[in-house]
Amino acid sequence: MADDLSLLQRLCDTSGVSGDEASVREIILSEISPFVADVKVDALGNIIAFKKGAKRAGKKLMVSAHMDEVGFIVTHVTDEGLLKFAPVGGIDANAVCGKPVTVGKKAVAGVIGVDKPVHLLKAEERQKSVAIADMHIDIGAKDKGQALEHVMPGDRVRFPANFKFENGMVKAKALDDRVGCFVLISLIKRELPFDMYFSFVVQEEVGLRGAKVAAFGIDPDAAIVVEATTAADIKGVVPEKQVCRLSNGAVIAIMDKHTIYDRGLYDLALKLAKENDIKVQVKSMVAGGNDAGAIHQSRAGVRTIAVSLPCRYLHTACGMICADDIWETQKLVEKLAEKICDA
Repeated sequence: MADDLSLLQRLCDTSGVSGDEASVREIILSEISPFVADVKVDALGNIIAFKKGAKRAGKKLMVSAHMDEVGFIVTHVTDEGLLKFAPVGGIDANAVCGKPVTVGKKAVAGVIGVDKPVHLLKAEERQKSVAIADMHIDIGAKDKGQALEHVMPGDRVRFPANFKFENGMVKAKALDDRVGCFVLISLIKRELPFDMYFSFVVQEEVGLRGAKVAAFGIDPDAAIVVEATTAADIKGVVPEKQVCRLSNGAVIAIMDKHTIYDRGLYDLALKLAKENDIKVQVKSMVAGGNDAGAIHQSRAGVRTIAVSLPCRYLHTACGMICADDIWETQKLVEKLAEKICDA
């Protein structure tokens, strides 16, 4: 099984903060190009691939995952050589202070610190969260000039590569949504019963931007979004607020903060899971969102479902998923895609 995850490791360990997905895109293109009839990169940087199947599909299907990850962007270099920065995507400030990062194309090592050291804080200040605006990245530069020899404003900042597979669990940065990309690549490499379109999209984390463009270009009848979603199945969280659980299989939802999913596809997913002995779970909260929010509103509307993988510690330096959930998700996506196309 570990060998089966080598591609996932390459995808997760590669840098691809929103708007700077080129390195991830290169890996995906090299993996899928021998297996598709047509592939192109659009003006925003999305990969659009057409895979020939044994038969023409009755419905045009788009299967989609996003390439980008959350991170930061350098906004200013101080006279002391410290980097001020802003988040790219939704990152909890409580989860970043003291974390190691790499900056820019030179992968300069840095650490996130606070502008006001803890020993200078007043008692009431110590009880409050520190805003990202009050943090900096220290790369060890002696002054602004030395810092600018290595980095510059506009450089992306990402968490370091940290992929581990132990005890059936995958721990890595960027599982959201490199694991979705991994599932799509695996599907593309198989013989498919019907023609399908696949999209690997950019800039999901900053507003579903790539998906909006990709869906307009493909103009599908239906779409399956493959994602990672929040699992809060840890001590102290009541069951109805855990959203989903690791090891319980693929995740579907009837509604999240961006989408009310197609009821027919939702029911179909549950039916296919039962018929094919696929582990599936339903989100216990209306929470989160994904590229379905843009895709289902494209043109005259697209019937859309999301099939997600439960992931703890989403949008932090290291997430965690269960490897078995990957295989369950693959099976459900494959069965759903075949049934949607055969209409």
